[in-house]
Amino acid sequence: MLGIIGGLGPMAGAYFLQLLTQMTDARTDQEHMELVLHQIPGTPDRTAYILGRSEESPLPELVRAGKGLARMGATVLAIPCMTAHYFQAQLQEQIGIPVIHGIRETAQYLSARGIRTVGLMATDGTVESGIFAQALQEEGIGLVLPSVTGQRYVMDLIFRDVKAGAPIEMEKFKKVSQELRGQGAEVIVLGCTELSMIKRDYPLGGGYLDALDVLARASVLRCGRLKSEYQELITGRE
Repeated sequence: MLGIIGGLGPMAGAYFLQLLTQMTDARTDQEHMELVLHQIPGTPDRTAYILGRSEESPLPELVRAGKGLARMGATVLAIPCMTAHYFQAQLQEQIGIPVIHGIRETAQYLSARGIRTVGLMATDGTVESGIFAQALQEEGIGLVLPSVTGQRYVMDLIFRDVKAGAPIEMEKFKKVSQELRGQGAEVIVLGCTELSMIKRDYPLGGGYLDALDVLARASVLRCGRLKSEYQELITGRE
């Protein structure tokens, strides 16, 4: 049974549930997976802690939620927040059940499709922690990142737009995309679940891979049956 630690942010957790339902090959209610969700929006900011801007660790809240889900019968956990994957090993050890590593799953997915260079849009915490860089390097994939200005645009999109419920500044998204393509990115990874909201609501064109899609796919493969149309997740590919 799948357990979901959600609320990081809340809309991403809700969208993750939608993705799980869409991706599951089920013709009746009874054929969908059983799952439990704990929304914990009060969790301390992951990026601020990773960057040393806050001493308030999100780990205790994440562990508390995970242990609660395990007591309710969850046998595997998913966290629809890429920055929180920084704590994946500690969570798995302290909770005692597997925690799906959405970032490693993303790197393996790209490697299986012969992608050699990717661009990354993610929070400062995710970028600075190197968790995507390490996972990609293990698969022999090169990584290109936005400039200082481009990274500021990404953070604006995540925190000032999506998390704040404000209009999306798509011009900033397009500028960062152009910058990453100019550095040789074959695919741009949306490595923050707030960016998944942009992919959901706006036409992006080809060559994007949403890490939340990959996490949902991996969850369905473990706990349900995947629809064949969700084998390919990179936009613009058949």
